[in-house]
Amino acid sequence: MKLWKLLLPAAAAATILMSGPASALDKVTFRMNWYYGGFHAPFQLGLQRGYYKDEGIDLTLNEGRGSANTVQTVAAGSDDFGVADSSSVMLLAARGADVKSIMTIHGTSAFGIISLAETGIKTPKDLEGKRMAISAGDALTQLFPAFVKTTGIDRSKISLVQIDPAGKVVALLEKRVDAIIGGLDDQYFLVKQKGAHPVGMKFADYGANTVGLTVVTNDAYAKKNPDLVKRFLKATARSWQAAIKDPDAAIDALLKVRPDLNRQSQKEQLEADISFIPSDANKGKPFGYSAAADWDRTMTILKDYRDLKTDKPATAFYTNDYLPKE
Repeated sequence: MKLWKLLLPAAAAATILMSGPASALDKVTFRMNWYYGGFHAPFQLGLQRGYYKDEGIDLTLNEGRGSANTVQTVAAGSDDFGVADSSSVMLLAARGADVKSIMTIHGTSAFGIISLAETGIKTPKDLEGKRMAISAGDALTQLFPAFVKTTGIDRSKISLVQIDPAGKVVALLEKRVDAIIGGLDDQYFLVKQKGAHPVGMKFADYGANTVGLTVVTNDAYAKKNPDLVKRFLKATARSWQAAIKDPDAAIDALLKVRPDLNRQSQKEQLEADISFIPSDANKGKPFGYSAAADWDRTMTILKDYRDLKTDKPATAFYTNDYLPKE
């Protein structure tokens, strides 16, 4: 037998070995800040369209149980990335949690006062003489004193009623209170979904404005895996940009995993979340950019009203180093 015929099988085998299996995807877990809602639709859209796989990432999305809990799981390394509000990031990182914001989604706070139109609450002054639901210890309630100071209203004339977070919307609908402190991107629409006519008053419009929801990771993890973090944020930015362009497609993706959710309510929530992306300081910047002025203001408010204790600058709690260049 000719030598070249003998070599063919060996050459073929070598080719197969050299080609090998396709490059393995990096397995990544991503913890949300809460149960699925309109805000989380862009992440599902990116996952289902393969944006993360395009970046070599095998992504697992997990629901959350609050920003503070997400910060703790990410800091501990139980999750690679998470969604959390800036307040939780700063407060817990200042106490030693190894976590940092790597992408700002809400440049403007979604916190505010929610009431029913029939109560006639249109301005901060209208809250005087009314009953308002609060929840002890939550971020919204702890920022209320900042709202009181910037608006000059008389706190003593407002009757504050302690109610569990999950019960505030019900209390408002049952008219046991006249207003609640809540999220204008979620609880506002829960009220509307029940057939009521809510009115929202943004903290941000009255000087009590903090950076809202952000993407976070363990700082040590980011330093060890900078390329992976960059690819993750590239896919995340692409997901949000696609959702901004086509909110209906994002809601379709959300309903594939949570068909029990109300489509119209979730779409309105997403559209509200999109409206909270820009701030005066991040105009003209790429999606996800963390503006120094926004974070500096957030730090000042947290030091004044939420007992933030740190000698570090605001830049110790966020970075733009991993954002996509475009």
